[in-house]
This record gives sequence, C-alpha cells and structure tokens, in this order.
Amino acid sequence: MALVKYNNNSISAVTSTALASGNLVPIKTLTASSSSTLSFVDGSDGVVLDSTYPIYKFEFINIHAATLYAIFQFNFSTDSGSNYNVTKTTTFFRAKHNEGDSVAALSYETGQDLAQSSSFQNLTFNNGNLADESTSGTIFLFAPSSTTFVKHFISCNNGLEGGGYFQNTFVAGYGNTQSAVNAIQFKFDSGNIDSGKIKLYGIKDS
Repeated sequence: MALVKYNNNSISAVTSTALASGNLVPIKTLTASSSSTLSFVDGSDGVVLDSTYPIYKFEFINIHAATLYAIFQFNFSTDSGSNYNVTKTTTFFRAKHNEGDSVAALSYETGQDLAQSSSFQNLTFNNGNLADESTSGTIFLFAPSSTTFVKHFISCNNGLEGGGYFQNTFVAGYGNTQSAVNAIQFKFDSGNIDSGKIKLYGIKDS
C-alpha cells in the first residue's frame, strides 16, 4: 500500500485498499469489563506502536458506558503511558437524528474541540447507558513514531446518545509533538467502560 496513491485522503480509500491487499495486520484486542481505562502501550504484551507501520487503526466495537451521558475520550502519551497529556488541536462535528423524527441536525461542536490543549479529546457526545446502547467507530493514527512531524489522526464514530438520539461524530486533528507517540488511552469522562472491545491494527506500506 503506497500512501501516495491516496490522493483523495479518504479513510475509505486507506481501509479498502489495505483489506484488499492483505495489509491490515491485527496487533492487539482489549476487552472492557467495568474498566476505568483501556490503554495500548508500545512494547507491552504484544502491542506495537512504532515505525513498524506508517498507519495504525483502532476499532471500537459496542463500547458501552456505565454512566448516562458519559463521553468517550482518548489521549496520547510520549512516555510509555506514565502521562497521557499530549497537546492537541482538533475539530469536532456531528450529525444527529432522534427516534421520534423531530430533530435532525448537522453541526460543528465548538465545545468539543481542542485548541492547543493537553486534555483528553472527546470522540462522542452524551452516550446512553441502556442495555442496548453503545458506540462504535475508528481512529486512524498516522506515523506515531515520527520525531519530525506532528501526529495526525482521523476518527469517525456512531452511537446512541441518551434520550433516543443517534449520532455520527467526526473528529480530527493532531498531537502537537515531535516526540514519538508510544501509547494511547481510551476512557469515559465519567464512570467505567462497562463492556466492549477495542482492536488495534497496523497498516503496511507495501
């Protein structure tokens, strides 16, 4: 998979080509069970987050919040998980539609983005916690081991917001560091990750 082929810079182009050529390599799956956090740390129990792959993909599968209106978040680390506090600048927009068909909207959410902040980045908005409610999605992380460039990421998530709303959130930005990113942590802003899986893949460049 030569990155120069992706002149439309689309997630679908990266994913479909990787799958077609067998270049999407499973690395690690973490399963939540009333977990406060789920963390992928390079070199820890088979986790790879280094120069082996130019792109890493995380898949969230039915991430279920223990707490109503909890927000699913992530942050980077440059010190192997001792601190998750990389400075980021990001964007956040979402589409939403309620089950009663009375509300449908597409909006930029100024309260969910970051401007040179080391806070955790929100990936979703006000998740529901009923038994059948969850969120699923992806993050693509580009060249985390680079010591030259900032660390770009793109995320798309689908989930059920409390109160019968479906939401599709789109988050992108960069970790403003020239240090290698060697760990990433996921959590809710309140309460535990009741259940769900996060899968990590590497995408080969050839």
